[in-house]
Amino acid sequence: MGCTNTLSEREVQRGLRNVIGDGLATQVMTTLTTSVFLVAFALALGASDLVIGMLAAIPPLSGIMQIPTIYLVERFRTRRSITMVASALSRAFLLVIAFVPLIVPFNVALPIVLVALVLNSLLANVGGCSYNSWMHDLVPQATMGRFFSKKMLLATAVAIPTALAAGYFIDVWTATFPDLELVGYAILFVGGFIAGMLGIVQLSRIPEPRMESVDKIPPFKELLMQPFRDTNFKNLIWFLTSWNFAVNLALPFLTVYMLRGLGMDMTMVVILTALQQLTMVAFFKVWGTLADKYSNKSVLRVSGPLLLVSFALWASLSMFKGSPAVVPMVIGIHMLWGMSTAGVNLATSSIGLKLAPHGKGTSYMASFMLFTQLAAAISPLLGGMLSQYFEGWTIFFVVAFVLGMFALHRLTKVKEEGEVDEKIVARELVMEMRNSVSLSNIKATAMMATAGLAAPAVRRRKRNRGELLPIFDFRR
Repeated sequence: MGCTNTLSEREVQRGLRNVIGDGLATQVMTTLTTSVFLVAFALALGASDLVIGMLAAIPPLSGIMQIPTIYLVERFRTRRSITMVASALSRAFLLVIAFVPLIVPFNVALPIVLVALVLNSLLANVGGCSYNSWMHDLVPQATMGRFFSKKMLLATAVAIPTALAAGYFIDVWTATFPDLELVGYAILFVGGFIAGMLGIVQLSRIPEPRMESVDKIPPFKELLMQPFRDTNFKNLIWFLTSWNFAVNLALPFLTVYMLRGLGMDMTMVVILTALQQLTMVAFFKVWGTLADKYSNKSVLRVSGPLLLVSFALWASLSMFKGSPAVVPMVIGIHMLWGMSTAGVNLATSSIGLKLAPHGKGTSYMASFMLFTQLAAAISPLLGGMLSQYFEGWTIFFVVAFVLGMFALHRLTKVKEEGEVDEKIVARELVMEMRNSVSLSNIKATAMMATAGLAAPAVRRRKRNRGELLPIFDFRR
């Protein structure tokens, strides 16, 4: 199926189903090969704290590949082919990561795995840049909020049981074969590769609207500068860059704060993390409806402050350390955090696609992703370097709150069709909660959160690192 000038409604809807299919397969892949399991795998290979920090920085720093991909897409104008080839090559390195530690001497395995991770991430960003441009032309703007809320909801719902099942597998495997721990992680990476290839099959079935023809490809410098000559989109880039910097200054320290600052055990942390993610699932549809009815900016003006309030509440908890009030407060904060994160993640992932002009999605989305990813990489690295000069983690939540308020001020400069006063959205949010968040949702959340108690693998593997369960990730 090649590029077509126009797509029928039936073709678009069939394509969107395949987009969801690829998203779910990609979610399984990233759950098995990133976050908790990647950190545990690296530790089994003898990784130091510096290497663990590098693992977190590799994906966002690899965003630099968004820049040359702009020219690649404009030159060949076949986004599906570029996405499929780059994604397939990226996912092939998962096999390298799986098997290298089993066939090379132990002392050289970790450096080779790090190189493979870098190549995996660089190619993933090539595919991601092309994919974003493709989705910009494929997903109807009128239903973009509901579509991406559904995609995120399903991805988060898949991530939780996948992580728990994989953690249980690792625990059983290492208990049964204590001398073959690396083989257990290799199996996870092979499983991730298989899921990733199933995602490629889904990608091959998604139709591609033909890119608008041009008489001459603009010079590369011109392609880079296009988003910054658009005042509104430039304001969006600066907002999301400052927002990502603020939020990622605090988030890496959250689990450490609960374990060491508040004295919680990993059982409680795992249950709370599951509760937060399940609250996200419950609110994706609510925020998606509001984003389509009003605008992504309107959603951000409500969900953003709620997220910052959760940071302020985290900072205040140090005053209640050792008090019986800590646990119910932390439960409430996690539910507020999950509710607000659902809105922020949905709106920030959609607003760039919506505001990028038709036919210019490649350069606009590449710049959008590059700056936000770099901010997400620099902020935790800076926080890690500064942490040695502070006692406790409260300061990071306070600074994140202040910087976040500054970022939300920058949001006022962004213009989006349909935006309304945040009081209207807040009122609609309460109404949507009454309509959408039923008693059955709450019961399901409680039951699934309690299921975290049956995840000894995840708890045991994260005992020393204090890592969270994988959050949804649509890396290509």
